[in-house]
Amino acid sequence: MSIAKYVDHTILAANATASQIITLCEEAKEHQFFSVCVNSSFVPLAKEHTSGSDVAVCAVVGFPLGMMNTESKVFEAKSAVENGADEIDMVINVGKLKDGENDYVENEIRLIKEAIGERVLKVIIETCYLTDEEKERASKLSVNANADFVKTSTGFGTGGATYEDIQIMKDAVAGKAQLKASGGVRDYETAQKYIDMGVTRLGTSSGIKIIQGGTADEGSY
Repeated sequence: MSIAKYVDHTILAANATASQIITLCEEAKEHQFFSVCVNSSFVPLAKEHTSGSDVAVCAVVGFPLGMMNTESKVFEAKSAVENGADEIDMVINVGKLKDGENDYVENEIRLIKEAIGERVLKVIIETCYLTDEEKERASKLSVNANADFVKTSTGFGTGGATYEDIQIMKDAVAGKAQLKASGGVRDYETAQKYIDMGVTRLGTSSGIKIIQGGTADEGSY
């Protein structure tokens, strides 16, 4: 399978504009990326500009901090799918995880998955803030709550994906969920190594550079 089909082509910046989202969609169609990944307010626009193509629309929920209450996240997820999102990437409440409130974290994931039905749910655990034990626990809670993917990062924390974190997550989910590496995936070699490790989706704003064999600028998502 072409590496392009692993890519969630992404713009999540606070200053993203409608014209940038339209360009994102056109690029995704041209290069046959799996999806475009946008903030939920841009879902209708992204849906309009991917209509008639194979490009899915992915919306982030509770992004980027994950610290709003569960009801807010569930509402945002439901609204996003009603507006046409095919997939949801939600951010866990990292503080609750670190406080050992496992039931809270698992229940929140489960409620969002129930709210979006058959659509794909990816759970961003924001590995840069977690110990190895917390990464393992977050991944297992995601599986328990019927998430489809566990995902490393928002790209807006203190660090992005690492090979070591993907291995921890892979061992924790034991084939019961897929893996998405995001944050700092900027070149073909890195992307291919993640795929070789078993990653089935890459979140990046550098998709075009990656498929062309180049390296994106430092600071790209």
